[in-house]
Amino acid sequence: MNAVTWSLVLAVFVACIVEMVEATTIVMAMGFTRGWKSAIAGTVVALVALSIFTALAGYALANWLPEAALQLVIGTLLLIFGLQWLRKAIYRSSGRKALHDEEKIYQEEVAAAKAAGESKSGIDMFGFMVSFKGVFLEGLEVVFIVLTFGLSADNIPAAAYGAAAAVVLVLILGIIARKPLSMIPENTLKFGVGLLLTSFGIFWSIEGLGIFRDGSHSLEFPGADLAILYFLALVIVLCWALIKILRKPSASAPPTAPTDPAQAEEVVR
Repeated sequence: MNAVTWSLVLAVFVACIVEMVEATTIVMAMGFTRGWKSAIAGTVVALVALSIFTALAGYALANWLPEAALQLVIGTLLLIFGLQWLRKAIYRSSGRKALHDEEKIYQEEVAAAKAAGESKSGIDMFGFMVSFKGVFLEGLEVVFIVLTFGLSADNIPAAAYGAAAAVVLVLILGIIARKPLSMIPENTLKFGVGLLLTSFGIFWSIEGLGIFRDGSHSLEFPGADLAILYFLALVIVLCWALIKILRKPSASAPPTAPTDPAQAEEVVR
């Protein structure tokens, strides 16, 4: 494996860890409160559905679109997802949005599971549906990451290895800890993944604009794939500037003296 392949595997691995931690939190909450039978059943059905969707989507993208159109579609999708992740990360870093807390999410899921009525059927449908929904929705983002990175780098197996490694690691940690994986720095990872998705999205969407010129060949940057590093540096600087602009004033700052005479009189009283 060369440096490009290792970079692909690492990027997919980090991105998928974030999604798998969130899915694991939901399944664990359902398993401990509604029963592991329904939680595991919902997870298995979701994985089967994701496998079918991955096969169909991967075949369609790889065989129905020319290279430039594929890059434009993938780059645009990466930008949509990446900018959403960055927006939340910037708000969290600037103090305008609460940090993502897996422990709190776990407690909320447990409370919802306890509030739901008991199932009279052989399998608990509440635990089944919540587990299915959580794994399927989070898994869709994993599938999206694997397909987009894998197709663009023309190496889906390497992307799949990165995703599989993330799944195995999170499952092992979940089994050992038997509690939400709050020890994983999820907020930092989300910021990093947002930077990667956005940078790759800019690179591939611009290359894909070649579909609109004669010959429909992809555009090429000076330095080829190294241009991604330039976009990454640009996105980092922009995010840093936005965090500085949006950062709330410190709560410990001394209060300003009232300028209105009525307010001053009220303070004296």
